[in-house]
Amino acid sequence: MVDKAKVALITGAGSGIGRASALALLDAGYHVVLAGRRIKSLEETVSKAGAQIPKCLAVATDVSNPKSVESLFRRIREMHGRLDLLFNNAGQGAPGVPFEELLFEQWRQVVDVNLSGSFLCAQNAFKLMKNQVPRGGRIINNGSISAHAPRPDSAPYTSTKHGITGLTKSLSLDGRKYDIAVGQIDIGNTDTEMTERMQQGVKQANGQLEPEAIMNVSNVAEAVVQMAGLPLDTNIQFLTIMATKMPFVGRG
Repeated sequence: MVDKAKVALITGAGSGIGRASALALLDAGYHVVLAGRRIKSLEETVSKAGAQIPKCLAVATDVSNPKSVESLFRRIREMHGRLDLLFNNAGQGAPGVPFEELLFEQWRQVVDVNLSGSFLCAQNAFKLMKNQVPRGGRIINNGSISAHAPRPDSAPYTSTKHGITGLTKSLSLDGRKYDIAVGQIDIGNTDTEMTERMQQGVKQANGQLEPEAIMNVSNVAEAVVQMAGLPLDTNIQFLTIMATKMPFVGRG
């Protein structure tokens, strides 16, 4: 269990990995701020917290909007006065169409949420963490298996996840002087709404549809808690968690 004063912020906390991670961090003793675009979904996550509900704060947030992110961090300062953990989890993909048919707006929306959103939240976290007492904190970026290997017709998502790796490395270096540890979790197929199609069949590099193995989302949440719980002088720089039989090593 962590000190009761520890505060975590989870983006994309209204479903899937974000929801599971928020609930796991609550169980580990954190106060948790839940951010996402849909307040109803955030409130559904909070409703699952049971006796931990008083330790939750749900804030409707568009991570691609600088003013919305600034408003989120004002709420955190007002409520808690500090932030110990940011899990940059919010993300989305574009329609799986051939690259030449992709609309610029579809590209930009993915970049705005996945990459710019992580930048905005991390920058605001830096500003808070470097000045709080005790100083420092931890940022965990949600990379993805796609930070290493693409799927067919996934240029926007894959590009942003490769960008997240660059952001993680840069922030890991820039955060040292402020006692801010930055790492990345690369997550494979997980049993969430986003991956239901994996069990029916997903396009492979050869164009064929094949079902893929998935893992329980609780395993991902436990990994996030493990990364979060390390002392700030220790960092898991990159962690890959995936279903053992998922076609990643040898993909293509």
